[in-house]
Amino acid sequence: MDVFHFAKSYTGTICVLLASLSMCACTSASSTASSSPTSVDALQLTASSAPLSGGGALQVVKELPAPQNSQNGNEQPLSPNDVLEVNVFQVDNLNRTVQVDAGGQISLPLIGTVTAAGKTVRQLEQEIETAYGANYLQSPDVSVYIKESIGQRVTVDGEVTRAGIFPVSSNSSLIDAVALAGGFNAVGDAKKVFVYRNIGPNTLVANYDVEQIRAGKSRNPRIYGGDKIVVFASKSKIAMNNLKDALGVASSAARLAVVPGL
Repeated sequence: MDVFHFAKSYTGTICVLLASLSMCACTSASSTASSSPTSVDALQLTASSAPLSGGGALQVVKELPAPQNSQNGNEQPLSPNDVLEVNVFQVDNLNRTVQVDAGGQISLPLIGTVTAAGKTVRQLEQEIETAYGANYLQSPDVSVYIKESIGQRVTVDGEVTRAGIFPVSSNSSLIDAVALAGGFNAVGDAKKVFVYRNIGPNTLVANYDVEQIRAGKSRNPRIYGGDKIVVFASKSKIAMNNLKDALGVASSAARLAVVPGL
C-alpha cells in the first residue's frame, strides 16, 4: 500500500477517534457534575444553618460581619502563642520579650502573671501600667509591641497556586489574601471564593465573586486573622482540561498511526 492510500485509509479512523474522545470527555464531565455535585453546590443548597461537630452551627450569609472583638475598632486582639515585647520607659531591667501561653497569660517581673489573650495591645498596656503603678512605680509608661502574631494569620486553601497559612496586616483584604497564595490555579473559579469566619460558637461563611471585586462592581471585604479562605474549582474549566487531555491523546495516536506508512 502506498503512502497516499495508507494515509487516506487512516483519515476516517482518526476523525472518529477524535470525535469519540471529545464526546467521552464532555460526557464524563457532565455525568460527574450531575451525579456528584461539588462541595460548592452542596454548600449553596444547604439551609441557612447546619450543626457542626463542635456544637456550634455553620451559617451561610451574604456578607460576613467583623469578628465580635474587632467591631469596636481595627485592632486585632492578642492570642495564645503571640510573642510580645514589653518595655517600661526608663526602667530597662523590667523590659521583657514574652510569649502568651496556652492559657492566654504572660509573666512579668514584680507583678507576676497578666492575662493578655483577648485584649488589645492598648488594653494590655493600661493593665500593666496599673499593676506597676499600684505598688512599684510612679506614673509608669509601658509600651507593648507584637513581634509575632498567631492571630494575624489566615488559611488559604483549595484551587490556588500555593495553599498555606499566611500573615496578614490589620487592613488586609480578600484580594490581598488571594494574592498571597499566588492567585488561582488552572481550574480555580474566581466566582466561588468562600470565606469562613468564627463568630462566637458559630462559623459563618460567605461566597465572594473576585471577578466582580476586581472589576470594581463589588466591595473588597476585609480579612481578619483566623479566617479560612477556600477557592473551589470551575466545572467548565475541568471539562475543558479533560477535553484538552483527550485531544492530546488523539493527536499523539494520529501521529503514531501514520509512521508505518512512511
